[in-house]
Amino acid sequence: MKSRNALSSATAFLAASLISGAVLADSIIVQSTTSTKNSGLYDHLLPMVEADTGVKVNVVAVGTGQAIKNAERCDGDVLLVHAKASEEKFVAAGFGVSRSDLMYNDFVVVGPADDPAGVTGSNSVSESLEKIASAQALFASRGDDSGTHKAELRLWKATGVNPDESSGTWYRETGSGMGATLNIAVGMGAYAMTDRATWTKFGNKGDFQIHVEGDTRLFNQYGVILVSSQKCPSVNVDAGQKFIDWLLSGKGQNAIASYKVAGNQLFFPNAN
Repeated sequence: MKSRNALSSATAFLAASLISGAVLADSIIVQSTTSTKNSGLYDHLLPMVEADTGVKVNVVAVGTGQAIKNAERCDGDVLLVHAKASEEKFVAAGFGVSRSDLMYNDFVVVGPADDPAGVTGSNSVSESLEKIASAQALFASRGDDSGTHKAELRLWKATGVNPDESSGTWYRETGSGMGATLNIAVGMGAYAMTDRATWTKFGNKGDFQIHVEGDTRLFNQYGVILVSSQKCPSVNVDAGQKFIDWLLSGKGQNAIASYKVAGNQLFFPNAN
């Protein structure tokens, strides 16, 4: 009887181990920008991913700069962010297998309805930023090395304005994610640059509105990369590649296109 019970226990343990191993084999960590999570896109996509591929996706949503650092520390299997130059550098350094365009949307500049810098309706982001700086109107920056922050700094540089010189006066760095930065901007009546998806989903707009949009320099491209197992032997290559292949497939691209909030499409697929 004892030997039978021992055998049953061993069988149960082995079965549990096999099940646990299967779950782990089909689980991945995606180091991701915050906008894809805050917009609700993952809530829309991931149940379909798991149903079609069996891959369980765990998302770590941080600023793009932090997501890249996390992936370089081998804390993730896939990188999904929106700072192409930094993504290409990540791949060139051997941390990523290859980079693929996934989808795009755009950035917008939002602010209070009274528009103290007089930028509303402009489709020139450079002129608008110059006006904001000239008027010393409050501007809330993420200041967190995210994809949005990187894009914002490139745009300031193109104007010849160095906002760091005004840090703590009219230029306020929050060191926070997009949602928190928008909350701070609304609270202090400051302009802010945000991706359109987060803005559309954002629920605390107050009297804020989009003032600047339509400039081609506000284009916002997202990319997806499998972390290299040469640098990070722990990478779940098979499951990570299944996830990427699904996103880049016709079904994945259609699923991205079909995600809407209040009738507005938030992301536009453009995988090659």
